[in-house]
Amino acid sequence: MAGHGWTEQDIADQSGRTVLITGANSGLGLRTAQVLAGKGARVLLACRSAERGARALREVAAAAGTEPELVRLDLADLASVRDAAARVRERTGDALDILVNNAGLMGTPRGLTADGFETQFGTNHLGHAALTWLLMPALRGGTAARVVTVSSLAARGGRLDLRDPNFEHRRYNPATAYSQAKLANQVFAAELDRRLRAAGEPVLSAAAHPGYSDTGLASAMARSQPSALLRQVIDVGTRLGGLLVAQNARMGALPQLYAATAPGVRGGDYVGPRGPGELRGHPRPVRFVRPALDPALGAGLWELTAKLTGVTPDPA
Repeated sequence: MAGHGWTEQDIADQSGRTVLITGANSGLGLRTAQVLAGKGARVLLACRSAERGARALREVAAAAGTEPELVRLDLADLASVRDAAARVRERTGDALDILVNNAGLMGTPRGLTADGFETQFGTNHLGHAALTWLLMPALRGGTAARVVTVSSLAARGGRLDLRDPNFEHRRYNPATAYSQAKLANQVFAAELDRRLRAAGEPVLSAAAHPGYSDTGLASAMARSQPSALLRQVIDVGTRLGGLLVAQNARMGALPQLYAATAPGVRGGDYVGPRGPGELRGHPRPVRFVRPALDPALGAGLWELTAKLTGVTPDPA
């Protein structure tokens, strides 16, 4: 169990371990990369933007015991996901110890991925699920490998509609779509754990959420809005909330770092801040939202994800 004050200093030496972090160019992903690289891990930064990825690479290298590496990955394009997975398997010699499914979009206007999926569901869930399945051979080749899928407090209000995940037959709402996508992250992490256990696999699946953290997602959401007035309202609200409640990226990254490295973590664990409402504080195991523990919903999402992505689930 996590202590009251678990911090980065409690992370054991990570020398000899290889880590892939999605969305590692900013926010929680960048902080996670910096910390694990500083602990001696070989860190692969999976980023969509080559320019921002190169900048992050320099920042991580400044604190690294080993040379970090950049992997081009656009989770909103399954061709990119397949290519990135193939390159990671080749570079690591099918030996990956930690996969942190960290990247995400929040509250974006209605849009479609390269493959025609609703942007937030397609990026936050489908892209990560496909990447995880495609990297499973490398994770099996790792040592005590872990998959950490990052969710959000927004999952508490989410409803996963397996009949209409892409909002083709219901009215699109950015917040509803985000909540659905982050709930899907929890459902997938729990179902992956069930499948790994049933197959007797040596890979651990856990999930984490950062509480209310200043990660840059809200700012990106504001910039994506079509209305200047709406952009301003969201920006002001974000800044005010950040001043009053939000914790910084250093604290926000602790739950996923704990899930990725702490010796007491078990398959199926969910880690979040220990403060009131799980908004802020040091990490500890917390409860999944109830739908995430529903095996029928997990199996349904598993099958739907395979159908939509065309990727063979692993474990089967």
